[in-house]
Amino acid sequence: MIIESSSNAKVKYWKKLKEKKERDKEGLFLIEGDHLLNEALKTGLVKEIIASDEKFRVDNIPFYLVSDAILKNISNQVSGTNVIAVVKKIMEKPIKGNVCILDDIQDPGNLGAIIRSALAFDIKNIILSEKTVDLYNEKVLRASEGMLFHLNIIRTDIKDIILKLKNDNYKIYGTNVRDGISPSKITFDNKCAIIIGNEGKGMDQYLENYCDKLLNIPISQNCESLNASIAASIIFYEINRKEE
Repeated sequence: MIIESSSNAKVKYWKKLKEKKERDKEGLFLIEGDHLLNEALKTGLVKEIIASDEKFRVDNIPFYLVSDAILKNISNQVSGTNVIAVVKKIMEKPIKGNVCILDDIQDPGNLGAIIRSALAFDIKNIILSEKTVDLYNEKVLRASEGMLFHLNIIRTDIKDIILKLKNDNYKIYGTNVRDGISPSKITFDNKCAIIIGNEGKGMDQYLENYCDKLLNIPISQNCESLNASIAASIIFYEINRKEE
């Protein structure tokens, strides 16, 4: 049976999951497109699949056949999508391996790009401050290309997590455009955590008290600053390069 009415109870429920309040309440979120679906299927977190084509049916996962109009109605994308899935939020795990700490990153595209770079350069954990953009924002999901399903991502008070990491013998590296050292000149510790600051104000100054070293990426005088995700990627590369 195909769902064609926007007044259908399931359609109304799926549309509610576009709101952060509802996602937090239900512990669920929506993903769109076959690429994100394929990444999510690797995790066992997919709860329901919604599509207008039977080819997206997967064994042992509830499947809802809907009209193209309903699919577009649920979608966040202007042009619509070919498949949507309801996915359980990712469980937080104990921290093992290198860490990226995000101090109030606001742009969803930046967060998504940082997630992709973290996976590319073997940064296994990302810590989101309590004011960082919602991980399940649809723009974050798209920009991450589904790589969030392969990382340990934790939202918490970053001061508390920094103290715990220091107690676990992690070296804390902050970012500071005035006083930092080029990451290419650093010998990174085997257990390291990198703090990436807010797009506008940078890393909060009080966090410098917890840092073992401060980093600054040298750039041309013609450029005021680097995008947060670009800066993060360069630092991740340097950490990974030192470990080769």
